[in-house]
Amino acid sequence: MPDFDAEPETPLQQLIRHWMNERHAPDILPWQGEVLDGLLNHINRQSTTVNLLRGDPDSSEDEHFRIVLAQTEIERVKFVVRSYIRTRLYKIEKYARYVARTPQIQERLSQAELQHAQTFAKLTEDHFSVSVLQALPEHQRSLEDASPFTPPMITEPDKSRAVFVHALNDCPAVRLPDGTTLEIKKGYIVLTPYAVVEELLAFGSVELV
Repeated sequence: MPDFDAEPETPLQQLIRHWMNERHAPDILPWQGEVLDGLLNHINRQSTTVNLLRGDPDSSEDEHFRIVLAQTEIERVKFVVRSYIRTRLYKIEKYARYVARTPQIQERLSQAELQHAQTFAKLTEDHFSVSVLQALPEHQRSLEDASPFTPPMITEPDKSRAVFVHALNDCPAVRLPDGTTLEIKKGYIVLTPYAVVEELLAFGSVELV
């Protein structure tokens, strides 16, 4: 359940939390377009105001000091935005062929991200075909996972990977791989496979640290 006593997060705090979750999660998380759009609009408004004040010859020394603080905050927000986008781009390219073949994952991407994933997957397959596969026997030229005895050709997120989880609320019991259950109390930090807490993360009950 949400914690109604907690102070509401600012848009920047929200994006930082989503960025940290994205960095630590092995899977690709849903695109936070609404939060990002709000921050980009804020950056544009702040930049316009700063440029107007910098061009005003009557600006006082105190106003110039405030301009410096505003510019610093703008750069801070830009850093978080760029870092969030770069983190997602790295994972999208790493799992491009998996994304291109998995509609459930495609729903988590922005339109631009989906187009990039599909294009990157196609270019990768074409490169493999020209540089390697054409030189192999015909029955070995496919990139499909045709044999259960060979390593998978499509890289997928490893949801069994362990992650550190910080509970934002008291969480319902979750089942561990060994069959036992785990209840994570608010404020606790535990180490557990990502698959165990995937749904809790989607509901916002936990964050990855």
